[in-house]
Amino acid sequence: MYKYMFLFLLFFSMILYFVGFVYLNYNFSSMIDWEVFSLNSVSFTLTFYIDWMSLFFSGTVLLISSMVILYSDDYMSNDMNKFRFLILVILFILSMMLMIYSLNMISILLGWDGLGLVSYCLVIYYQNSNSYSSGMLTILTNRIGDVFILIGIGWMFNFGSFNFMYYLNMEYSWLSFFIFMLVLASFTKSAQIPFSSWLPAAMAAPTPVSSLVHSSTLVTAGVYLLIRFGNLLFMTSMVNLFFFISVLTMLMAGVGANFEYDLKKIVAFSTLSQLGLMMSILFSGNFDLSYFHLLSHAFFKSLLFMCSGLIIHSMCDSQDIRYMGYVINDKPYMSTCFMISNFSLCGLFFMSGFYSKDLIVEYFISNNFNLFMGMLYMFCISLTVCYTVRLMFYTLFFGVTNFTFRSVSEGLSSFLSLIILLLFSLIFGSIFNWLVFLTPILFFFPFFIKTMTFMFMMLGLMIYLFVSNFNVKSLNLFNFFGTMWYLMFLGSSMFNYNYFLISSMYKNVIDDSWGEFYMSSYLSNMISYFSMKMNYVIFNNLKIYMFSFFLIMIYFII
Repeated sequence: MYKYMFLFLLFFSMILYFVGFVYLNYNFSSMIDWEVFSLNSVSFTLTFYIDWMSLFFSGTVLLISSMVILYSDDYMSNDMNKFRFLILVILFILSMMLMIYSLNMISILLGWDGLGLVSYCLVIYYQNSNSYSSGMLTILTNRIGDVFILIGIGWMFNFGSFNFMYYLNMEYSWLSFFIFMLVLASFTKSAQIPFSSWLPAAMAAPTPVSSLVHSSTLVTAGVYLLIRFGNLLFMTSMVNLFFFISVLTMLMAGVGANFEYDLKKIVAFSTLSQLGLMMSILFSGNFDLSYFHLLSHAFFKSLLFMCSGLIIHSMCDSQDIRYMGYVINDKPYMSTCFMISNFSLCGLFFMSGFYSKDLIVEYFISNNFNLFMGMLYMFCISLTVCYTVRLMFYTLFFGVTNFTFRSVSEGLSSFLSLIILLLFSLIFGSIFNWLVFLTPILFFFPFFIKTMTFMFMMLGLMIYLFVSNFNVKSLNLFNFFGTMWYLMFLGSSMFNYNYFLISSMYKNVIDDSWGEFYMSSYLSNMISYFSMKMNYVIFNNLKIYMFSFFLIMIYFII
């Protein structure tokens, strides 16, 4: 089943890429509209919009999904529920495809909700307490975004149609409110501050799922939605605030990755950093570059996760990088793929990540941002190199090899999936740059500004070599930087702790005291009291009658 599904998805991804180039060459776009029903002159329709952007993105999703399924055939070979896992992955892909092609808020919500629900099922796939708590954090954070989408749908009732394409160039009174809802929904899905805590927690899922989720599906849904709604963003004054939040997300993820020791969480932090990069360039106004980096990032990030999964397998399922080391001696093929994906992540020259990342940085330099923002942006670029070099030093070249007694070799499926993704991680950026852009985007700067990106990459290498000699846990800053600026606590534990605290106070003050007396037991106590009085009257009737007779006689005499 795995191999058949791999061939099916690979075949369709090639078709979508081919059709995408045809649509791009002839500047085509198609719209398919199906009216489900009409209620009070409001039409509920499913609308699918097909253009080169949606075709390329869906082709990338299907290509990476096919590689993930082929890799899973080897990775999940000893799992008892392989078929269930395959069904969940296919549902995940279908939800993403529905969201990619939707031009309608209703069908976007269907795909959006499907992604959140299936991701919950995949995060809790290994049924233990850690997976359960991570899954709850993931789905509850994503539900916040679903609520914002629902509020946006409610606001769109004002116009009688849910096709947002009709309103992309309009100005109306509630536009700022609608954009705010939309950006908040995208921030929850793409894990920007303050909704970042679920992304590292979602690492409880199996590694093939992490490879799919963090490359081209769940976390990129928010970026893709904002690219589609791009024209609306600049009709509001909040763009600068959103830009600053995305840069802060880059900074927070870059610093957090340098303090983390869990292999999969380090790669998750790198995803968060790249999402901040995509969001920042999107809020700067260049949607094409954000889309370019979205696609090129998908290939090398899925490759990075697959290599990480093989390292974890060969280390007795330990994810702590302090127990790894000298993996390159045992697995040279996988280590080569791991290094190339890391170099592409850093933006090393003429790899796939270089073409998109370098263009983004140069576009940012060409804009009129202040010195503080420019230095912050460049520092985030250097942090990427810093945590990448740290990861490679810990796992491949140096460190402690405590798990050398067990080695799990890569299967043929893993070999094939890694080599195809490796090929795309090397050549995709160049192909996209030459074929998609009408004229190649070039920026001309003085020599020192042109080489500034390379200088800051070298700065990141020097920061690691300088800081690696210190015991960072002895610093008081470790708790702050190592817990995502306390977002882990603020996004999960704080709500649980305070909720239980308030529940305990409610129980003590209401349930066990005044509430118990006046609400729970007041009526029964009152009935019991009157029953006792009636009982006294009934069983002492002679005395009562005599006493009442004397009272009546005295009354008449007086």
